Amino acid sequence: MEVKTSLLDNMIGVGDMVLLEPLSEDSFLENLKNRFDHNEIYTYIGSVVISMNPYRSLPIYTPDKVEEYRNRNFYELSPHIYALADEAYRSLRDQDKDQCILITGESGAGKTEASKLVMSYVAAVCGKGQEVNKVKEQLLQSNPVLEAFGNAKTVRNDNSSRFGKYMDIEFDFKGDPLGGVISNYLLEKSRVVKQPRGERNFHIFYQLLSGASDDTLKKLKLDRDFSKYNYLSLDSAVVSGLDDATNFRTVRNAMQIVGFMEDELQSVLELVAAVLKLGNIEFKPESRCNGTDESRIKDKNDLKEMCELLGIEQSVLERAFSYRTVEAKMEKVSTTLNVAQAYYARDALAKNLYSRLFSWLVTRINESIKAQAKTRHKVMGVLDIYGFEIFEDNSFEQFIINYCNEKLQQIFIELTLREEQEEYVREGIEWTNIEYFNNAIICDLIENNQNGIMAMLDEECLRPGTVTDETFLDKLNTVCAEHQHFESRLSKNSKFLNDHSLPHNCFRIQHYAGKVLYRVEGFVDKNNDLLYRDLSQAMYKANHSLIKQLFPEGNPAKVNLKRPPTAGFQFKASVGTLMSNLQTKNPNYIRCIKPNDKKASHVFTESLVCHQVRYLGLMENVRVRRAGYAFRQAYEPCLERYKMLCKKTWPHWRGPAREGVEVLMADLQVPTEEFSYGRSKIFIRNPRTLFFLEERRKQCLQDLATLIQKIYRGWKCRIQFLLLKKSQIVVAAWYRRYAQQQKYQKIKRATTVVQSYTRGWQARKLLRELKYQKRCEEAVTTITAYWHGTQVRREYRKFFRANAGKKIYDFTIQRILQKYFLGLKSNIPSMSPIDKNWPARPYFFLEGVHAELRRIFHLWRCKKYRSQFTEEKKVVYEEKLEASELFKDKKALYPSSVSQPFKGDYLEISKNPKYQKLSSVVDEKILLSDMVNKINRANGKCSARIFLLTKKNVILADQKTGQVKASLPLLDLASVSVSTQSDGFFALKLKEGSSSAVKGDFLLSSEHLIEITTKLHRMGATTADREQLYIDISDEFLVQFKQDKVCVKFIQGGPKNGNGVSCKRKNNRLLEVSVPTTP
Repeated sequence: MEVKTSLLDNMIGVGDMVLLEPLSEDSFLENLKNRFDHNEIYTYIGSVVISMNPYRSLPIYTPDKVEEYRNRNFYELSPHIYALADEAYRSLRDQDKDQCILITGESGAGKTEASKLVMSYVAAVCGKGQEVNKVKEQLLQSNPVLEAFGNAKTVRNDNSSRFGKYMDIEFDFKGDPLGGVISNYLLEKSRVVKQPRGERNFHIFYQLLSGASDDTLKKLKLDRDFSKYNYLSLDSAVVSGLDDATNFRTVRNAMQIVGFMEDELQSVLELVAAVLKLGNIEFKPESRCNGTDESRIKDKNDLKEMCELLGIEQSVLERAFSYRTVEAKMEKVSTTLNVAQAYYARDALAKNLYSRLFSWLVTRINESIKAQAKTRHKVMGVLDIYGFEIFEDNSFEQFIINYCNEKLQQIFIELTLREEQEEYVREGIEWTNIEYFNNAIICDLIENNQNGIMAMLDEECLRPGTVTDETFLDKLNTVCAEHQHFESRLSKNSKFLNDHSLPHNCFRIQHYAGKVLYRVEGFVDKNNDLLYRDLSQAMYKANHSLIKQLFPEGNPAKVNLKRPPTAGFQFKASVGTLMSNLQTKNPNYIRCIKPNDKKASHVFTESLVCHQVRYLGLMENVRVRRAGYAFRQAYEPCLERYKMLCKKTWPHWRGPAREGVEVLMADLQVPTEEFSYGRSKIFIRNPRTLFFLEERRKQCLQDLATLIQKIYRGWKCRIQFLLLKKSQIVVAAWYRRYAQQQKYQKIKRATTVVQSYTRGWQARKLLRELKYQKRCEEAVTTITAYWHGTQVRREYRKFFRANAGKKIYDFTIQRILQKYFLGLKSNIPSMSPIDKNWPARPYFFLEGVHAELRRIFHLWRCKKYRSQFTEEKKVVYEEKLEASELFKDKKALYPSSVSQPFKGDYLEISKNPKYQKLSSVVDEKILLSDMVNKINRANGKCSARIFLLTKKNVILADQKTGQVKASLPLLDLASVSVSTQSDGFFALKLKEGSSSAVKGDFLLSSEHLIEITTKLHRMGATTADREQLYIDISDEFLVQFKQDKVCVKFIQGGPKNGNGVSCKRKNNRLLEVSVPTTP
């Protein structure tokens, strides 16, 4: 039987390069050009798809095309990316094999579009349903979001991916999508602050300024004019064929479909606007009196607007741009930044802010599209990663991008060329040995942990002393000088006497795709990727809902002095994880080729295509395929799949699987030259033979399905008949019952109508009699009332004139008072006790009543206001009142404490697991917990202590260990001394002769001085068994330190003292505290 296929019949050129005759590089290119000229952009090499970028839209991706390639064999129709997507999907669904689709090629070859086509095809052919459609829509709509934030226009591609993306799409056992997981690799964040000539920043900046509404831009404090932002290049701001305004609306809609809330979307746009504002901040130099250079911000308007967007105090961020704090163990050193360092800090913040926002977007999308079920999933991975890049000026970014492509080429070699040959040897199949280039030596040059280029770069970044790009190049010249794929001016492979194209500050690597010259300038800085800790901490202090998540290292409570991993180390680890992931899946390859550098349709540049064919290793792939077999399968699954084609193997074969396959092939009379038997697999040479087997199996399955359908339909009809017979009996019985019920209800309704008419007639007759009786009674009552009235008027007529004046006066006064009270009711003041408004007095004779009512009303509303207080609130107000009596007009610190509520337990000792040990030691209820500084008696330096106040004791404990250092009974306290100034120092003076006075008094400092002294004073006032604690407020007081009495003196600080309070021991008898002058 011969199977006619459109792959071989009526084909333009050769659809599968394995069938190309004669095979040479020229014929290979000629075949590609011939097909490209006739709009055939896809060509096979066995199961590998070659995709040529047409640089225009073609009518080959319609829904009809999807249905045409659905559930068809790979070689059955003309080459198409849909065929590979369908093959991978059916292998995943039917054979339960995890798949991965590796899309490789140069930048601009169409990798991103190829990944979209694969995902759209899988979404079209998998199952339907409301939930499944929602998952598919979310997976597809994640692409516009990531493209907006991760793609940009380059000289080679108007929509170039500036990050690597790997998406795992998860399916259930039916092949319906459950969700997905996206991994991103190395966003080119340097593009945020600087773009090469002819290129743009990331799309989202231009989309936001072009497509956002005027109201949105006003909220974000932005202007539509691109020229007002330093981070946006102007020479390529507008790209033909790209509608930024429409794309912005598409991105917003896609983010809503994926699952972004409106507040999250607003937060993302605020961060994008903040990056634009950050680029407009400029610095000017200033010289300090000590001769050092520092920088100052020229115009603070953009800084102010950025801080308002992010909720950061302007002074905090301004200081972070001017100073850098270096921490080493317990020491901190603050240095000023010159203008160059300030610009570096600004750009570093912009790059980190945008890259962390992008990573957050990927994480947020993963949360929305991840599979909810916890059962085992089938996985299809789609890899869309940046292509090999060779520019005029290649830096660190191109180095690691090309390293990633080297690893992908290596895995392609391992999983296709080498495994193909090794499998034939392993199975004992005769074939022709093909020599191919293994690029493992180049990967080792870059990634070797001992003497690789990346290891040398990390070692140089971590080395103490002066580290520059030149020292890094010197180390490479020392370590890699003899490597055959490494060249520099000082290496042995450079031939520098004849090669003048190799500058002094560059090195060259012979990649699998060709030689690339790298400029070492910026390698060390970009690998370090440092963001000053001051900027991280400033970002963490923001009130913005998203910023704290993006800068967790800025948390002062989690300061980590360990150096973060370098950018190269992180990328190398990510690539290693990706390679391990890909090796666990069945690979499917799409090799993208761009026909020209002009982005023009119908232009085929043969030299450019030839270069790509060589470095992609396509010729070697063809040779291996031609030397081997098109299809191979283990004996067990082969027999299981095709056993129904032979009566001897159907339904069960009792012997070894290989013997069953031999019987099957002999029974089907397949020519012996079309297949070979390996040790564990059968190898089929021509796809026609495979099509023949599949067609016979399909026909057999149809026959089996017809038989099953016939038996099932007969059984179903019998069951249906018996069910109808049983149902007829039940329906008849119910109908007879229903008919009798209807007859009874009809008789009942007629009887009810007759009864109702009779009762109505009787009721109406009775009603007429009752109405007549009632009218008679009302008439008698009316006549009697009129008669009695006449009699009374005659009797009292003689008394009316004598008492008329008094009655009129009383009536008038009554009406005046009534009007007064009604007016007072309508103009009653508010219930606020501090409201002093009261309606004006209308009449002079009501003055006393008016004042008394005002006093009563005020007392009543004060009582109502006090009734709203809880017991805790009453205590707080009592403490505030007592603090006012103690410190008002006596201590300068008091006014700033009025607005601060007395919280008491600031450290939350009982809830914080850090203080669990300390909480277990203290048995009493803690009234106040705070962090204070204990002043050293010898030198005046401070040490942090935990201050606890209970009903009986004052406890001081170590800040780190929680160990109790001192416990002072309140009965031993004689007084508390504080100064009149704005400092937080206070002295706990102990009674002489008490057990706690052995080591002397305690001199402490706290931010909550007012609250601590107030609570100590109240403890003495509310307890009957102890005296009330005396509070001494003076700028000089004596403190007992062991046997010595030391005078503590507070003075106003000058410029030398800076902004903080300082304490210094002058001599054995004097401790001087400098307090900054309050403005």
